[in-house]
Amino acid sequence: RATIDPEMQQVAAAALQGQLEQFDRGVGRWRGTGKSISAENLGTEADWREALAGTNVPRDINLESHWFPAVVLEIADQSMRIGIEGISETEAEPFVIPRKDISWLRGGFGDSFKIGDVVLVRRMTTGDEGAGDFIRWTLRQVPEVQGGFMAMDVNTGRVIAMQGGFSYQHSVFNRATQARRQPGSSFKPFVYASALDSGYTPATIVVDAPIEINTPQGLWRPQNASNRYYGPTPLRTGIEQSRNLMTIRLAEEIGMETVAGYAERFGVYEKLNPFLANALGSQETTLFKMVAAYAMFANGGERVEPTLVDRVQNRFGETVYRHDQRTCEDCQYASLEPGQAPRIRSNRERVMDAITAYQLTSMMQGVVQRGTARGRVNLGVPVAGKTGTTNDAKDVWFIGFTSNIVAGCYIGYDRPRSMGRGASGGGMCGPVFNSFMKKATAKYGGGKFDLPPGGHFIKIDRFTGARLSDDASGPNVVAEYFRDGEEPIFGLAFDGGFAMGANLPLFTREGEDAGTQILTSDGEVRVIPKKADFGTLSSGGLY
Repeated sequence: RATIDPEMQQVAAAALQGQLEQFDRGVGRWRGTGKSISAENLGTEADWREALAGTNVPRDINLESHWFPAVVLEIADQSMRIGIEGISETEAEPFVIPRKDISWLRGGFGDSFKIGDVVLVRRMTTGDEGAGDFIRWTLRQVPEVQGGFMAMDVNTGRVIAMQGGFSYQHSVFNRATQARRQPGSSFKPFVYASALDSGYTPATIVVDAPIEINTPQGLWRPQNASNRYYGPTPLRTGIEQSRNLMTIRLAEEIGMETVAGYAERFGVYEKLNPFLANALGSQETTLFKMVAAYAMFANGGERVEPTLVDRVQNRFGETVYRHDQRTCEDCQYASLEPGQAPRIRSNRERVMDAITAYQLTSMMQGVVQRGTARGRVNLGVPVAGKTGTTNDAKDVWFIGFTSNIVAGCYIGYDRPRSMGRGASGGGMCGPVFNSFMKKATAKYGGGKFDLPPGGHFIKIDRFTGARLSDDASGPNVVAEYFRDGEEPIFGLAFDGGFAMGANLPLFTREGEDAGTQILTSDGEVRVIPKKADFGTLSSGGLY
């Protein structure tokens, strides 16, 4: 018995394919299939149909409606006539592509197409999935950019959907399980999780300021994506706004060996090299491993192994293999009291403390509500997650979860290269996650994340980390969960042993003007803080 849900598999495919095609059409470059039919095989309809049937192009794409192979038969100034595989022109709409169909394309028919080119087309209609009135035949192409998607049950490990790329017939490479990519900032939760298990709290203050690190390859000056610095900041805001410098200082404080051990325990890596750059997700891993690790945040910190095989039975119906090793305490009874659910006993290994898992989940809810995924994910049920965008946007990620389903997406070129300044995990993978999870939550539900016993809530200011009264309210107020018996120390800041400018502004709100960017004579960007005067040491001079 396979775990894949056929209905959700189609939803996953459409979500990822739609985003890949949208990005590709934004690039505005026509590549086509790279296949063509020679002139001698275009003489009659029977000739080109036979030649087209023997051409190796993908025939498994059903994005919006089925994609058909076609051949270019005639090119005019305002239109292009085609022949379509498996459809007779006498029984269907005219096989014509008008010029307006390629308004997204740079160049015209004459620049991009030749008679005999094999292309892909689909029906454009007034309704979804080919329903409604016919509008026209429209040209399509398999995007050059690729990606992977995977979703699984956080409690059982059952993989309910997996998409390894745009089209299996175009490329059999499974990018969900086989592609090793840099996770970027989507790795940061493991740094913060190791810190929370090491005595830090969501209200712990870490300095967000410039850093210089000597490496064998030269001087490394990591930066935040905004190229700005915000001074001492609580852990919660650090992960919500994906602050690189805070993460590096935190990793230095707790030790990269600790972070590496944590990542290895979660199965993200077999061995993580203990270099500070790896705290920002520079070492490669797979989407499969990342999604499985996030499931352990969602289920309260228990180890769960993803699987595509749920159960194996013999010819007598007897179970010879079952993936889920948990036991049901009450399943031997014919019925239970109204409102009572069967008790499930788990003997799985605990990989992190349950309170730590809840704290981290709460912090990642902030990523969706007001952080780097704000406005991209909106499900109507509690949801947490983390974006990831690597240097030059070569890989973009989003991995998120509800109380019962975890799903992740990455997008990037197979030969990694920049996708442009506008590419980001929240902007590209966030909508893929949201599109899938809307259908998943409608089918599987979703509720509040389990609150483990042994803790209590304290309200803090999410910008300064200051303790607030129990009746405090406002956009900057957040209730953090602390362990019972743990009296958090408020106001103590950690800097990882790196220096900080004396006049770096303290507690700068996100979006406030922290200074002016200038271009130096050697072509580097520097930031002059507001009110910096002559002779003082500014944050811009600490690169």
